[in-house]
Amino acid sequence: MAIIGRGEEVQKLENYYESGRPELIIVYGRRRVGKTYLIKEYFSSNFAFYFTGSVGTSNKANLANYDNAIKEFGGKVKTGSTNWFDAFGKLKDLLCNSTGKRKVVFIDEMPWLDTRKSGFLQAFDYFWNSWASSNPDILFIGCGSSTSWITRNIFQNRGGLHNRVTGRIYLASCAF
Repeated sequence: MAIIGRGEEVQKLENYYESGRPELIIVYGRRRVGKTYLIKEYFSSNFAFYFTGSVGTSNKANLANYDNAIKEFGGKVKTGSTNWFDAFGKLKDLLCNSTGKRKVVFIDEMPWLDTRKSGFLQAFDYFWNSWASSNPDILFIGCGSSTSWITRNIFQNRGGLHNRVTGRIYLASCAF
């Protein structure tokens, strides 16, 4: 593992991985500080599912990209996802058929998926509260560069995601 100067963050990831309970971890910080690198490097890209949102992309295109990621990880996609509830249903099916003791799910750049009228946040809320939060083998990592979106929509959420985050990792610039 080539992670330098992030000992505290690596220790947190290890603790979350070994906790034996469902974890909803949010990694956030400014652009280009190494959030994605940290997660991908620590887990050696051994994810049950990994997907990254695309900035300025339509909801339809993000859903198509998501379906392609489901296929890449061995999921079955008979028809294209028409909404995020459908997409998270495919993720649930993928994870239910996945082997391994800890299923690490990494969705990078979550703010880019929550476009106007996309329903992303509501579908994620439903996925977490209806299924993932009761599965001790799930380690869900959400990531994003838009700290204001993360704060407003996740940390200060007064709906179904209120107090659901089990861990936060704020990544600042690393001074060597």
